[in-house]
Amino acid sequence: MSDLYELSISRFIKASPETVWRAWTRHATEWFTPRPWSTVSVDHDLRPGGRADVVMQSPEGERHEYRGVVLEVEPGRRLVTTGAFTEGWIPQPGEMNFVRIDTFEPEGDGTRYTARARHWDEKAMQTHRDMGFEPGWGAAADQLAQVAETLSPQESAP
Repeated sequence: MSDLYELSISRFIKASPETVWRAWTRHATEWFTPRPWSTVSVDHDLRPGGRADVVMQSPEGERHEYRGVVLEVEPGRRLVTTGAFTEGWIPQPGEMNFVRIDTFEPEGDGTRYTARARHWDEKAMQTHRDMGFEPGWGAAADQLAQVAETLSPQESAP
């Protein structure tokens, strides 16, 4: 596969990678879904093969359930998930499956947060882009920054 069929967003966040990781993993219901939608629940088992499940809801009450699996975890630095499988390596149908890669890199006095979506083909990537990938994932990244930048030192400790 010579082309990664990747969409990505990146933000500088004025908090340490460990704090941004803590915001990502412990406060996801506060930031994961772009407002006015909400994140009803997040159930992540942060180990390879563990759950990566999220339930999102529109202001009108429409719910979208995302079930996935964790592929890779490097605490404080990198998290890789996919909806192509669920826990127990059960394949999921759908033309819009992708691999999500979130990275937390030290940069100056903060963190360079990057979220990538790698698709199986160009059609899936374009569909995701047309659904509003950049504004949606960008708004979620901005919300993540807001949460991370307001965490107290006690909340960001390991």
